[in-house]
Amino acid sequence: MMTNRHRGEVAAILDGRQWVLCLTLGALAELETAFEAEDLTALIARFSSGRLSARDMMRIITAGLRGGGHSVTEEDVAQMQADGGAAGFARIVSELLTATFGASQADTPKAESDSPSNP
Repeated sequence: MMTNRHRGEVAAILDGRQWVLCLTLGALAELETAFEAEDLTALIARFSSGRLSARDMMRIITAGLRGGGHSVTEEDVAQMQADGGAAGFARIVSELLTATFGASQADTPKAESDSPSNP
């Protein structure tokens, strides 16, 4: 299955089937509502925190699947399995957010806090 990273698409295998996920503008609006984010900047800040619950990941994957043209519900996604379990779902979310927003902004604060401070 071909994906177009320039359009923010990623491929993922869930339940042994390959899917295309994409956070379209509609999918992002869905996530703003789900996360009660005032705007896209607030949504990005939430994702950049590096702290996402299993429910958060389920919402992001559901929105990505819908944006990719699949008719799924959160309940459908809750029953799906990914290679690697929770780590596999986290990888899918990370790839999807990176494809949508560019280089992972969540990595930047970690890198700065992990490095020794320079006076």
